[in-house]
Amino acid sequence: EVRLVESGGGLVQPGESLRLSCTGSGFTFSLVAMGWARQGPGEALEWVSQIYNNGGLAWYADSVKGRFTISRDNAKNTLYLQLNSLKIEDTAMYFCVKFSSGGYYFVNPATLPRGQGTQVTVAA
Repeated sequence: EVRLVESGGGLVQPGESLRLSCTGSGFTFSLVAMGWARQGPGEALEWVSQIYNNGGLAWYADSVKGRFTISRDNAKNTLYLQLNSLKIEDTAMYFCVKFSSGGYYFVNPATLPRGQGTQVTVAA
């Protein structure tokens, strides 16, 4: 059974940082691309970032480019998202998403397996 468990969310002020983690089990983590998606209040689930299975290629949404960094440690079956210079509009539930192949592709993230999410709240 695929299991994805996110952690690291919290309440921070604008400009601060957080590091999200996601541990995967029930599948061979190193063989599949992974991603982060988020859902803000009253909004649809949207992609934030994606990374190839070997970490060699990554993609970022324009809204987070230059502020967020995705990475992975395949030895630990763990995906990370470093969130810097957080803005109020980054407030959302953040989900770890699993692809079915080594490369990522652009589909509705709601159609892919994801964890329960970790809440990030940015408020002054």
